[in-house]
Amino acid sequence: MSRQARRLAQADAPPWLHQEVAKRMAERLDFIKLRPQQVLDTSAWLGASAEALKAVYPQAQLLWRHAEPDLARRSQAALARPWWALGRGAPARWVGDDPATAPLVWSNLELHARADLPACLADWAARTEVGGFVMFSCYGPDSFVELRSLFRAAGWGRPAPAWWDMHDIGDLLGRAGFADPVMDQERLRLTWSSADRLLADLRALGGNVAPDRFQGLRTPRWRAALVRQLETLRGPDGLIALSLELVFGHAFKAAPRPGAAGETRIGVDELRAQLRSPNKGRPTPGGES
Repeated sequence: MSRQARRLAQADAPPWLHQEVAKRMAERLDFIKLRPQQVLDTSAWLGASAEALKAVYPQAQLLWRHAEPDLARRSQAALARPWWALGRGAPARWVGDDPATAPLVWSNLELHARADLPACLADWAARTEVGGFVMFSCYGPDSFVELRSLFRAAGWGRPAPAWWDMHDIGDLLGRAGFADPVMDQERLRLTWSSADRLLADLRALGGNVAPDRFQGLRTPRWRAALVRQLETLRGPDGLIALSLELVFGHAFKAAPRPGAAGETRIGVDELRAQLRSPNKGRPTPGGES
């Protein structure tokens, strides 16, 4: 994971996919009434979410942090640039490891790269204010299934980690102290005109970090064999296609359990009234609710 983070931190810009997913996740904010004055973005520069968040919450202050040191330094360097280099809605304020909290904790395409998922969710819970909510996106286990089939058939090991199922993430959110988690998914078909462009884009997304991947160096002969296999994925439109499963989730910060002194208590029904619009539960187009 640290090698992946170093590679991503050296890029000129966040991966192309991250900004697109940030926009799709921001569209889901329409279902929530709360208008936060602060948003804590735990995916910072890499999440590419500043513009999407400011479009929805122009009044909100953006707080940036990232748990991975290399990406934290890259995020701080980005904030040191002129505001016009960061896009509309910048700049944000770096909070790092400060115990900052916010009504909205936001994480775009970060969760699947965290080695300790329960610890990550516990950290989010500690940084989400009571009455606030967390919203996140990550890859689902059906992402790049075509590559998995190719690698398995050729005996090449795993091309990607075994990412978490959204139902398991929902269960862990409850254990971390969140309430009423809502999970949904969206499937994308990504296409490329050439195998070389596909491989370059996958590397830009971070590459293969599966623990049980092939550990040695690959040869030019192996790469040529991989390119031939990728050519078999061309569809009727002549493009090489891979599927991507995006998982989106949100949950609100539950009130403290009875008996805890000196803490504000808010009923679950009141929280739901604050966070949900009247059309709560309506399935998101292209996904499950």
